[in-house]
Amino acid sequence: MVNEEEPKSKDLILDSIAASGSANEPAFLSKPTGAPVYHGFPLIPDTSVDGWCYGAITEFADASGCTEEDGFVQAPDGSRAGLVWEVGVGEMHEICAPDSERRGVYGVWFPRSVHNVSDLRDCFVHVLPALRAKHAVLKTDKTA
Repeated sequence: MVNEEEPKSKDLILDSIAASGSANEPAFLSKPTGAPVYHGFPLIPDTSVDGWCYGAITEFADASGCTEEDGFVQAPDGSRAGLVWEVGVGEMHEICAPDSERRGVYGVWFPRSVHNVSDLRDCFVHVLPALRAKHAVLKTDKTA
């Protein structure tokens, strides 16, 4: 049987204090010169661990439990990589290769659904070892 349900769209979480390069567009669509990738989407300070911080692109807080989301990670050196997470078990995998702006986009698996910031932090800590290892490899690779 074919699933005829429309995919649910997720609400974007915008950084209300991020400057835009245009008076007519939000910051994530018109980032100012020199702004980092994912500018316009907020870092979630409560997820910060040893200088690593999760940034949200789509809404993660859900009373019934969020099971997938788009976000990003900021490393202690300020570099950023995209994250596409869902609940399940598996190895981190590359979705998009690193380029001049970001350290790639990676699919990761959270161990459980996310209801609030505390859950998000716990799940982020779960994937942090793999993110740290990938970051270390990319720092030594001068092409990334």
